Amino acid sequence: MAPSYLHEGLIALFRERPQLAPELMRSALEVPLPDYAEARVESADLTQLDPAELRADLVILLRDGKPVLAIVLEVQLATDPRKRFTWPAYVAGIRARYECDSCVLVVTPTEPVADWARKPIAIGPGAQLVPLVLGPRAVPIVAAPSDAEPELAVLSAIAHGLDPDDGPKVALAALDSLAGLDEERSRLYFDLVYSSLGGAARKALEEHMASGYEYQSDFAKKYVAQGRAEGRAEGKAEGEAEGEARGEANALLRVLAARKLSVSAAQRERILGCTDLPSLNRWIERAVTAETTDAVFAE
Repeated sequence: MAPSYLHEGLIALFRERPQLAPELMRSALEVPLPDYAEARVESADLTQLDPAELRADLVILLRDGKPVLAIVLEVQLATDPRKRFTWPAYVAGIRARYECDSCVLVVTPTEPVADWARKPIAIGPGAQLVPLVLGPRAVPIVAAPSDAEPELAVLSAIAHGLDPDDGPKVALAALDSLAGLDEERSRLYFDLVYSSLGGAARKALEEHMASGYEYQSDFAKKYVAQGRAEGRAEGKAEGEAEGEARGEANALLRVLAARKLSVSAAQRERILGCTDLPSLNRWIERAVTAETTDAVFAE
């Protein structure tokens, strides 16, 4: 996964569910929060009179009739010395805008970056900023979809997906949590989860899907069902077996298209020319998780 994709994906989790930030601050970081009635996303443009542009990743405002806490959320994939100068500016700017307490919440998928981000930032004599940091160790392990909302389940998979013991559990919980989401969010969350997993978790996920798993994400259901229906309709004149094979072939092509995996002319010809149903079903199962089209056909 490209770093920018992971960066934007993590921001999307908190943008889709602003409540996630204060919940984790309270439960995982044990930060005392003021009473509030709502958490909502605000403009992340923090530029004031200074001509230099200051733009945070996300700003979440807690309100109780009036602003009570402004959270500047920053996704950090690597250390960046410049942030130790801009983060204090973010806090000061957002505090002046909403006239309430403010803080920086750093979200990172790696502990070395978390350790770096936790270090107090000296602003000047008698003043410093201590960022709040959500690293992998602070993110709870979600081992069942009923334990949390999809965003927390996905964040848990990103944080713990490389662990050989917890990785398989959080991967399956995150996958099952996608049921009922719209196609765009389902696809984004699935890619975030799968791309964050280690070998053990990926194997568990693939075995789970190959063992008769019902496609839970809306995008998989949609493209598999549509492809099968169209293929069977086209294949009626050729006989029942041929029609079913055509349906599975079209389902496979739709899943590959939905996941934006390129298909060469030779690969398309191989798919459409295949009449072996077990092979087509195996390819469909792989296509839901494969990183490349070549991986679908690997033996």
